[in-house]
Amino acid sequence: MSGTKQGFWAIAGREIVRMQSRPLYGLSMIFAPLFCFVFFTTLMREGLPESLPAGVVDEDNTSVSRSILRNLDSYQQTEIIRQYSNFAEAREALQKNEIYGFFYIPKGTQEKASSQEQPKISIYTNSAYLIPSSLLYRDMKTMATMASAAVGREVLLAKGANMDQAMGFLQPIKMDMRPLGNPWLNYNVYLSNTMLPAVLALMILMVTCFSIHTELKDGSAREWLSLSGDNILKAVSAKLFPQTMVFSLMALIYLVLLYGWMGFPLHNGFWPMFAAAELLILASQGFAVFIASAIPSLRWSLSLCTLWGVLSIPISGFSFPVMGMPAALQALSYLFPLRYYFLIYVDQALNGVPLVYSAWFYVAMIAFTILPLVDISLLRKAAHEYTYLP
Repeated sequence: MSGTKQGFWAIAGREIVRMQSRPLYGLSMIFAPLFCFVFFTTLMREGLPESLPAGVVDEDNTSVSRSILRNLDSYQQTEIIRQYSNFAEAREALQKNEIYGFFYIPKGTQEKASSQEQPKISIYTNSAYLIPSSLLYRDMKTMATMASAAVGREVLLAKGANMDQAMGFLQPIKMDMRPLGNPWLNYNVYLSNTMLPAVLALMILMVTCFSIHTELKDGSAREWLSLSGDNILKAVSAKLFPQTMVFSLMALIYLVLLYGWMGFPLHNGFWPMFAAAELLILASQGFAVFIASAIPSLRWSLSLCTLWGVLSIPISGFSFPVMGMPAALQALSYLFPLRYYFLIYVDQALNGVPLVYSAWFYVAMIAFTILPLVDISLLRKAAHEYTYLP
């Protein structure tokens, strides 16, 4: 075996011993990811949250308004937990987070509808909670539309129109909606496919930064570097090799969990997503090494890596489209490896487009992998001079 291989495997073996001596590694690399995998995949096991608490204000109190509320309560996502006597009381409950929204039927609704005066039914939701408010708004808007159509149908029938004529007037064009990629409208498909790799990437950033800076903090960096023949690239790659293997196993577990056991859409097969997961691991490690080399302080570099990992979740585009963000945030989004993983997921798993259209995203993550070449010489200098900043 050559000296290079001996040095590489000596450093890798040394890192395994260090990982075994600190329970924090096992907690961060194995138990925390597995817990999050189970948590997020079971959070919405039915695909959508159900029985979201909602309120109603029925100032009309007629047979029509009571029928509307009964139908609204029958929806799977909506559960009317209380009927409020006035608007102020319902608004207070909404502000206290007791309900996610309420349906307001003003006095005289049935009378105005019968005389064709266009009564107004109001919908109020708390948009600070994006998913529950969106689902409640959808149910309430559907119910309001159906109520309006029902009143209009009765008026047309009273004027002598038959059922086909009335429905043709109320709905001249019938929509046939066929959602692509996720025909079940399953929120878990979007949630788990982004949160699981996001959690793994966050753990990678933290563990990589911690493992490098503990060498400086403990005063063992010179010994670590000497095993590589003073080659900082070999020292870092050998040190991270055991971690890469563990994180690769975690990635394989969540890929099998999502696309095998849960049967989420995977139009272009397993390997494009497996390659994306591996590149996400390497890209996260590369970014963490870049930060650790630039900032020779465990506290500050670990804080920055943690902040970057947390920010990557909302800015990746899975919860809010990047194209709807301000221009500055749109530009910033491309500085997060998770953003490229999400774009690969949309192309390869959801849409099934040819692999060539996602090539740029793979290349971008490779660029994050080699990012430490920019400043890794600073880490070598710190290892020799023990310039650790507490």
